[in-house]
Amino acid sequence: MSNRSVAVITGGGTGIGAATAKVLRSGGWEVVICGRRPEPLQRVAESTGAIPFVADAASADDLKRLVGSTLDKFGSLDGLVLNAGIVRAGLLSELTDGAWDDMVRTILTGPFRLLRAALPHLVAAKGAIVGVGSAAALRATGGIPGYNATKAALAMLMQTVAVDYGPQGVRANTVCPGWVRTEMADMEMREIGTGLGVGYQEAYDIATSFVPARRAADAVEVAHLIAWLLSAQASYINAAVIPVDGGMVAGDPGSLALDPRVTFAQRHRD
Repeated sequence: MSNRSVAVITGGGTGIGAATAKVLRSGGWEVVICGRRPEPLQRVAESTGAIPFVADAASADDLKRLVGSTLDKFGSLDGLVLNAGIVRAGLLSELTDGAWDDMVRTILTGPFRLLRAALPHLVAAKGAIVGVGSAAALRATGGIPGYNATKAALAMLMQTVAVDYGPQGVRANTVCPGWVRTEMADMEMREIGTGLGVGYQEAYDIATSFVPARRAADAVEVAHLIAWLLSAQASYINAAVIPVDGGMVAGDPGSLALDPRVTFAQRHRD
């Protein structure tokens, strides 16, 4: 058993999940990371000391085992980071039932099932939860209706948990990253870059050219906010939905259309 605070991170093998494991471990937390692929989990475990647990973040049985194993090893559960996510692109008229169901299952149903298993222990510890949403939960991004909808629903699920379990000492908040340099985003940028005839680094520059910060985030920048929200320093932060996007969602599309970098053809494109 451990006297340290204990956190579970879904989607902990790469990107924001892996960065959060590193930040929490450096802050003295015990950390269990889960994901479907053992190799990335093992790499994060070796570099941080986190405990890897192979699990499907949408499987009720896997999530029960995850919570049970964490309690068996450490005796408590103080923090939960709901980070697992997938994107299936396609206009609403083109999106298949399978693609929609995949996103609902991973981004919304999985967190629901994990919360159901973990909440009694989080109540006992007066613990904290952070859902990893997206700027797409705050502003609709074209071509990914399922991702927009499920990330927005995750934010509302976190607020509902805060309202229902806040009186018992549990806090639940959501962070909403914009573009973050992760393995998944790199793949997207390679696809975008191919379409534009540029490399993925230049694709990042183009994608963030109207972001006030003029760059994508590093995963550790999001991880530090998650770690703070789990900590006692954020003891009065509950039901918050916090953009971590360099100011991206603050932009007004009407004013962006008048930016001198936007050409007449772009303004009138169908």
